[in-house]
Amino acid sequence: ASENPELPDTLSKTKNKIAFIGPGAIAMDVLGDKISSSILAESAGVPTMPWSGSGLRCSGVDISEELYQRACVNDEESALLSAAQIGYLLMIKASEGGGGKGIRKVSNDNELRLGFAQVKAEVPGSPIFLMKLASQSRHLEVQVVADHHGNAVALYSRDCSVQRRHQKIIEEGPVCVAPREIVEEMEQAAVRLTKSVGYAGAGTVEYLYDSGKYYFLELNPRLQVEHPVSEWITNCNIPAIQLNIAMGISLNNIPDIRRFYGREAFGDDVIDFETSKPLPPNGHVIACRITAENPEEGFQPTCGSVVELTFRNTPSVWGYFSIRSQGAIHAFSDSQFGHIFAHGPTREEARKAMVTALAELQIRGDICTTAEYLQTLIHLDDYVKNDFTTSWLD
Repeated sequence: ASENPELPDTLSKTKNKIAFIGPGAIAMDVLGDKISSSILAESAGVPTMPWSGSGLRCSGVDISEELYQRACVNDEESALLSAAQIGYLLMIKASEGGGGKGIRKVSNDNELRLGFAQVKAEVPGSPIFLMKLASQSRHLEVQVVADHHGNAVALYSRDCSVQRRHQKIIEEGPVCVAPREIVEEMEQAAVRLTKSVGYAGAGTVEYLYDSGKYYFLELNPRLQVEHPVSEWITNCNIPAIQLNIAMGISLNNIPDIRRFYGREAFGDDVIDFETSKPLPPNGHVIACRITAENPEEGFQPTCGSVVELTFRNTPSVWGYFSIRSQGAIHAFSDSQFGHIFAHGPTREEARKAMVTALAELQIRGDICTTAEYLQTLIHLDDYVKNDFTTSWLD
């Protein structure tokens, strides 16, 4: 429901005009769709990877059906023609896919035929598009918040490059693999894109970063589970900011945003967000997702009882879990049942805090978890040196 434009549209038509804490229906519709958002990104001057809709432009949020269909590959024949123009290696993507579903990497025509059929079956009815594969890229993203008065700001950035099955397992922020001037460009591009469609609320603009260049990937028109990373480095309570925005309050008058820009929390001066600089990030945060999966079996989900779950919060570590001791993970649960966040003045100090947190985490029961696997990962030289890509675990 959080990404279904029918919800804000229906709420706005109620007798009391119930406010949706998130973007409006139009912005959600065009930005929540991977194809529409890529067309909008190109139109807003945000770099994109070569894809089946390269070169297409629109005015405002007006994307005609004819323009949209030109970016899609609707059958095997059109997919092969588009692949010949873009060149292999490629990703086949379902616009309505996510969480690792509806996505395939292909390296030739035969793999494309098979992958196209698989994506089509995994996400029935979804439009499909092709995108050039950036095989040695980092997955970087910018947290944005925007109000109903035309203001938008970036609450710094996150690095979510450590993934398995195209899903994040470690997130951290702020981004330190790219030069600060490049990260600022990414943040400005994210703000430009959200403002171009009248976006309001919290959202995440995702990029691929490769060889000093960044490319738009998608925009998630909602709050993501890793948002505490951004909250800890900015001292901003993002759900509270969302509520203020939904009430019609300008970013200029939201205390956390004002503090973020070094202003008095309840002052009345107007902040020029285009020229004003926020305070530096508050240290570094690393987050690990705890999932009920078996790393030795290709991260297959597991289910069963949990006899004991022991975790201790400290000043530098915070975490939450959706189950307790004597609980259970059932077969229809999402595999993620916990999230741990570690803070430090530097990336290395945050990493050490996470090492301790994972070592002290106790989970006993019928399920397998990724806790020990994550301990191994964050000890590896590539992770310690921040030298890895999205293909690191393949």
